[in-house]
Amino acid sequence: MARIKTEETGWAYYPPRARWYRRICYPGFELRRVLDLQAVRPPTRVSILRFVLSLVIPGYAFFAHGRRDLGRAFLAAYGLGAILFVVALGYSLGGLGYAVMISAHASSIIFLEGYWLREKYEFGFRLVLAGLTLLTVWLAAYAPLIGHAERYWIMPLRVRGNVVIVRRMASPGNIRRGDPVLYSLRAEESGTAHGGEGAVWIRAGFAGGPVLAVAGDRVEFSTNAIRINGVGQPLLAYMPQSGQMIVPEKQWFIWPELDIYEHGNFNEANLPAVMMRLALVPEEQFIGRPFRYWCLRRQVIP
Repeated sequence: MARIKTEETGWAYYPPRARWYRRICYPGFELRRVLDLQAVRPPTRVSILRFVLSLVIPGYAFFAHGRRDLGRAFLAAYGLGAILFVVALGYSLGGLGYAVMISAHASSIIFLEGYWLREKYEFGFRLVLAGLTLLTVWLAAYAPLIGHAERYWIMPLRVRGNVVIVRRMASPGNIRRGDPVLYSLRAEESGTAHGGEGAVWIRAGFAGGPVLAVAGDRVEFSTNAIRINGVGQPLLAYMPQSGQMIVPEKQWFIWPELDIYEHGNFNEANLPAVMMRLALVPEEQFIGRPFRYWCLRRQVIP
């Protein structure tokens, strides 16, 4: 008797078997269910490349969805903010330009998010999401970029009431006599406030000035001049009028220009000794060399 050959088929009412990676994906599925994010879908009519570019390039989301006029407006606002930020770096106007840049970039991403929400969520949720987007753009993108730039490229410093833009890429080993540098100033106390001696307090901050002598140079003081390796220069304020020294290794001799405030029992005779200690600047306190010009603006270097 002939036997009919048949193929086994799965019944339609049998559910599919769970995959091996189900336990790995389960937390994500559960989170979407708890937060009611089932309505969140990738934007329609936008490729993955355009979606990524919309996140990275400010204003691109408007172009990707055919809103070219809005895209041009936000791109122009971002460009003006960037110019203002760079030109007025370190000033309040520069901070305003920085805020405009972040706001324009975040607004573009918020516009993109509107295509995800599908009109399902209420205004309150959208408002909170917009705030979180603004905060994320600032903390996750712009704050790290600015921090990296200040550590390795350029940094604005306020020194004696002036904003000075510093080039951080300069190497301490390349500093020569006459080069202007900026360095950190450590807080210290000298003398005593009792017994008629007076006291001198140095506040921590930043200082700058030209390098008068480098390691190994001989510095000699007299009543009317200072000599560096035998070459005379005018005596600066509060310099001692006698003595000599050899600049130690990995240090510079930079005479500090400080704002001095007299209060109470002040003894001016204590200043030269304190200033001499501050004048020997170790290389580890080096911050950078100031730009002579910044955006066609001559910088006032202390």
